[in-house]
Amino acid sequence: MDNNNNNNNKPKVNMPKFNLNWLYMIIALMLLGLWWSNQGNSVSKSIPYDEFQSYVEKGYVSKVIGYDDNSVDVYIKPQYIGQVFKQDSTKVGRNPMISTEGPSRDKLDEYLEKQKEFGFFDGSKSYDKKKDYFLGILVNILPFVFLIALWIFLMRRMSGGGGGGAGNVFNVGKSKAQLFEKGGANRVTFKDVAGLAEAKTEVEEIVEFLKEPQKYTDLGGKIPKGALLVGPPGTGKTLLAKAVAGEANVPFFSLAGSDFVEMFVGVGASRVRDLFRQAKEKAPCIIFIDEIDAVGRARGKSPAMGGNDERENTLNQLLTEMDGFGSNSGVIILAATNRVDVLDKALLRAGRFDRQIHVDLPDLNERKEVFGVHLRPIKIDDTVDIDLLSRQTPGFSGADIANVCNEAALIAARHRKSFVGKQDFLDAVDRIIGGLEKKTKITTEAERRSIALHEAGHASISWLLEYANPLIKVTIVPRGRALGAAWYLPEERQITTKEQMLDEMCATLGGRAAEDLILGRISTGAMNDLERVTKQAYGMTAYLGMSEKLPNLCYYNNEEYSFNRPYSEKTAELIDEEVKRMVNEQYERAKRILAENRDGHEQLTQLLIEKEVIFAEDLEHIFGKRPWVSRSEEIMAAKESQVAAEAERELAKRVAIEEQEIKLQAEKDVEAAAQEANDASSNSDVKDSDTQTDSKNN
Repeated sequence: MDNNNNNNNKPKVNMPKFNLNWLYMIIALMLLGLWWSNQGNSVSKSIPYDEFQSYVEKGYVSKVIGYDDNSVDVYIKPQYIGQVFKQDSTKVGRNPMISTEGPSRDKLDEYLEKQKEFGFFDGSKSYDKKKDYFLGILVNILPFVFLIALWIFLMRRMSGGGGGGAGNVFNVGKSKAQLFEKGGANRVTFKDVAGLAEAKTEVEEIVEFLKEPQKYTDLGGKIPKGALLVGPPGTGKTLLAKAVAGEANVPFFSLAGSDFVEMFVGVGASRVRDLFRQAKEKAPCIIFIDEIDAVGRARGKSPAMGGNDERENTLNQLLTEMDGFGSNSGVIILAATNRVDVLDKALLRAGRFDRQIHVDLPDLNERKEVFGVHLRPIKIDDTVDIDLLSRQTPGFSGADIANVCNEAALIAARHRKSFVGKQDFLDAVDRIIGGLEKKTKITTEAERRSIALHEAGHASISWLLEYANPLIKVTIVPRGRALGAAWYLPEERQITTKEQMLDEMCATLGGRAAEDLILGRISTGAMNDLERVTKQAYGMTAYLGMSEKLPNLCYYNNEEYSFNRPYSEKTAELIDEEVKRMVNEQYERAKRILAENRDGHEQLTQLLIEKEVIFAEDLEHIFGKRPWVSRSEEIMAAKESQVAAEAERELAKRVAIEEQEIKLQAEKDVEAAAQEANDASSNSDVKDSDTQTDSKNN
């Protein structure tokens, strides 16, 4: 024990870390020295050819080398070095050399032979090709330089110095989370998140806890360890998390569930450990995992019908880090998914994700707020009606509304407008819902009449049924893959009754019924209608228990990859029979309604052929005003009454405050008047006493 304590108390020796810059410097010096050594240690100088001839004739030359480019290198005998170079041999080197530019090789050879005969030249002579020493050095050294550079590059990449970050070899187990420090630029706040009032309330409490924890801990409360944002795609889950990052003013780690997935075994668990290690160092902080279903899928429910050990190991490590033996105080987990049904139950339990915050599609009033946010940067004119746009976009998510605003701006720019108008927004909605108009598609008169009958059948029945969705407009101009289209305003109901669903089914079958009733034949144009009706009928029968022979039964199977049906073959036949009966009843009902209103349907068909696009006002002119109030109108009226009530309460509050201020001011005035009266009476008493004193003195 004492030895361990002594070892722990020993001062740590800081060993110097090896720096690759020293290695680079050593390699550079070696290359420089090699180049310098190849230059030789002797002095050389250039002379004219006649001076060279004089040295030969004096007997100073010991060796002559001629080259193919007519250059000549000449070596001097040691005893004559001082006379040629005017310096001592110790200063000019062992083999000093002079160079000159001679005549052709033949003439040089002839000259040297003559000098040999005369006895002036007794040295050696040779002829060679001119060599480029620098090129030779490059040829010899360049492969080594390339290998060294390649090795340095690979080492820098593997050590993370080459910008690879967590994606290279040595950092493969590091977390890929992007850290947003507090006080960063481009902050998103809750003001940028329109609608989602309930969801914002939930996450605002988490932010408030991070800012003022004493408010909750004094009462014994604890901060939730995690919150799961659940909702359809495009509803603003990630935007809400960004707002939390902007409002909390604490470090915020953001990553996707797929960032834990890697081809190497054990990497996912390692990244989870590294993520929470960084988070604990930055605590208090928030970790946001987007699309957590990529790593949090329930164990044993792999789409490959087998175990995925690597993904399950990553999930196990995540479960341990979120609520294991270790303490994660100050670290809050936010996650988002649109597939909460496939998540592991251990991940959803209290202590890990204490809260599930549902982020649903915006309703009518929330869509108005979302439009208000996305219209801020767009130049709009006075014709834009946000109430109309919010009613025209039922079922749109926040991302869809942002796309509508952007598409409207693009359409206005395409037509070289200075501002974006109402028609641009309506065209943008049509473009997103139905696709581009195809006015160049060629159709015959018979096809146009068939399409007009079909669309007029939809419009007529939807107008005449109480629970069918109110019509907005009908067109026979081809859009996308459709030859015609009808736009409706779906009722935003919280619950849907059987009668409402049957009315919608009847209106959907109105197109096929109109073709059958008027033309006596049917076409392929109703395929999408039949598909929707069939799915709806199966849902009503098998899941919602709305059939007569299978009442109050739900055969919904939550097993995603199960091939077993939760009912027998006999029940399957009974479901098929009920679906056929339900669809056929609504089909006959649609034909009956059209037969009763045949004149109005014919007028609508002819009007549609003439105008190609008709609106709700045209149907109201033919069939009269609908006697039923739509759900959207009820919502708008309720909102207006709520706003009016709030305004009345605010007015009453202001009036009460003003009355209180007036009352206080009156009391102050009374007190001031009384004080002035007292001061006046006291002054008069003083004057009387002074008068009496003066009279006594007299």
